[in-house]
Amino acid sequence: MSRTSPASLHTIETINDSKTEPVPATDAEAMLARARSIVDIEIQALEDLKTQLDEHFVRAITLIEQCAGRIIITGMGKSGLIGKKIAATLSSTGTPAYFLHPAEGSHGDLGMLMKQDVLIAISNSGETPEILGILPLVKRFGVPLIAMTGKTNSTLAQQSDVVLNIAVQQEACPLGLAPTASTTATLALGDTLAVVLLERREFTEDDFAMFHPAGNLGKRLLLKVEDVMKQGDALPLVTLNTPFLEALMQVSLKKLGMAIIVDEEGRMEGILTDGDVRRALTRFNDPRHIALEEVITRSPKQIEATELAVTALRLMEEHKITVLVCCQPDGRPYGVIHMHDILKTGIS
Repeated sequence: MSRTSPASLHTIETINDSKTEPVPATDAEAMLARARSIVDIEIQALEDLKTQLDEHFVRAITLIEQCAGRIIITGMGKSGLIGKKIAATLSSTGTPAYFLHPAEGSHGDLGMLMKQDVLIAISNSGETPEILGILPLVKRFGVPLIAMTGKTNSTLAQQSDVVLNIAVQQEACPLGLAPTASTTATLALGDTLAVVLLERREFTEDDFAMFHPAGNLGKRLLLKVEDVMKQGDALPLVTLNTPFLEALMQVSLKKLGMAIIVDEEGRMEGILTDGDVRRALTRFNDPRHIALEEVITRSPKQIEATELAVTALRLMEEHKITVLVCCQPDGRPYGVIHMHDILKTGIS
């Protein structure tokens, strides 16, 4: 039995301190050991799935690629919930997909099925009555049928064009009744289909952004540096012959933690950062005698305004800086993006 550290037990007691009695150490160890054994069962289900991937998977990918319509996914109960997630993942990665409730299918929803579609039916037993009930019409339409099932000799498997094996050695449920490991395997298989299709179709970040315009994900894929950067009068611009204390005022006034130093023609010579200021004040006794050319950061990191804001954030994190300058081809600065402005948008 795996051991629980004193720190872990203390955490358990702290969590329970305000509402319930602390969990005895032996009970805590038993619960954690059981939890880990369940995770092991789920991991084994995925290992089994990996070995079961064969030419049937390739045939399924080929069928879906050749599909002129949509991918319709059906399943009852927990399999239906997994089917909805697979349909959503396929749709968001460039493969139009819909979920069809098999029970509702017999009462009119089969009208969504077209001859150019492909149907994926999920049933661990392969004998789900609601799914078997709609197969005659599926066959009459001539719609290709892909089965995801744990029983490769089941009725569903025998009537399918392609059978994807989701058999697992055991469910995590001790009764062997609640779908657990089998639904994990099914979900992973759906993700596998979606990602292989995504790569074969050369689905790009821009394509992905088209389907995810809202929320943090949409911002990461759509928001550009030019949408966030400071421009015009907000830029702290000073010339190389500006007195150090005046340049320091610009650093403070524009609240970007830096000033851009330009030559007489407006081309960037470097930047004066908070760090540069601290180092300069350490080196020189009288700040009035500090020349900017002696203390500025030459060749600071730059970025194109058309780059994604998340790319700017990654660059800042990589180089441990908080600001990037956007320059025109002739070296004239026209924008500054600060890490705080990116984080304010919700990108992380």
